[in-house]
Amino acid sequence: MFKYTANTLAKMEAIFNESGYLVRYEKGNFKPGYCILKDKKVVVVNKYFETEARINTLLEILPLIEVNVTNLSEESKVFYKKNLQKA
Repeated sequence: MFKYTANTLAKMEAIFNESGYLVRYEKGNFKPGYCILKDKKVVVVNKYFETEARINTLLEILPLIEVNVTNLSEESKVFYKKNLQKA
């Protein structure tokens, strides 16, 4: 599908940001490794995760938030449609 690199992580974060969500990396007591504050549009991911785990966590969260493709930049739109959008 795609490589687990810092560049891929940045593209994933851009999709969240362009969807109105703030992605933060903090330590916390959340069992799945993340917490979603939907009212404030904040996603908190365990800061001790490596790049691959961060990407996998964001992939797990993505279906739980509303992504409006029309609000995405062209680069984000291409990445989203090619790699992330569910058929």
